[in-house]
Parts: sequence; C-alpha cells; structure tokens
Amino acid sequence: MADQESNFKRFVEVGRVVLLKSGPYEGHIAVIAEIIDHNRALIDGPTTGVPRQSFPYRHLTLTPFVLTKLPRAAGSGVIRKQLEKEGTLEKWEKSSWAQRRAAIEKRRSINDFERFCVMLAKKARRDTVRKGVKKAKAA
Repeated sequence: MADQESNFKRFVEVGRVVLLKSGPYEGHIAVIAEIIDHNRALIDGPTTGVPRQSFPYRHLTLTPFVLTKLPRAAGSGVIRKQLEKEGTLEKWEKSSWAQRRAAIEKRRSINDFERFCVMLAKKARRDTVRKGVKKAKAA
C-alpha cells in the first residue's frame, strides 16, 4: 500500500496548545505537558491561569498551534518561557477562531439597551448604503 498523506493534521502531542471545553477554566487555552494515557493528559496554562492538572481528552479541543521542542513533563516555567518565546498567545488572539469566540461572548454579554443601540446603528448603516446605491444608479 502506498504512503498516503493523512487527513488528520492535529495530533495529541506534548506541546500541543488546547482549548478547554468544560470546567471552571472553560474557554481558556493550555498546553499538553505530558500524555498520561489514552484518555487523559497533563495540561498547564501558566500564562492563562489554568493550573497544572490532569484533563480528559474529551474535554479538550486541539488547536493548530504546537510548542516546538518542548520536553516531556516540562515544568510551568519552561512552558511559560516557550509560550512567550514563540508568541503563541498572540497567534491565538489573532486567529479567526479566537476572534469569533470573543465576538460571540461579547454579543452574549450585552444588555437590552446596548442591543437597542446596535439595532439603531444597523438601521443607520442600512440607510446610508441604500442612499449610496440609489445615487450610484442615478449617476
């Protein structure tokens, strides 16, 4: 059988940056420091406030980011230095995934008056676009 390229691009590996899907740190990112078994990994998020702990894979989402050359069972200090050196948190914040999550969270947290202001702004924008299109058609 010929060697075929795998469809899978994200693997559970030491140094993989993960997004937590449940628990008190839901929505935070962390790094896999050690693989415990086929169900759990030791994660650590020294810059995001996630303490070093065992976490099941089913409550993790693998991101496309990996810390290169991270030794197995690396301590919090080593992980922190590697995160800062590679700028992984900045890459995460710039990713469309993180921006979409932030936008959804912001939309969920607004109150009724802020929703009303958004509606008025959308109406004003719609009116401006409508007038511009009408003017362009006439010209």
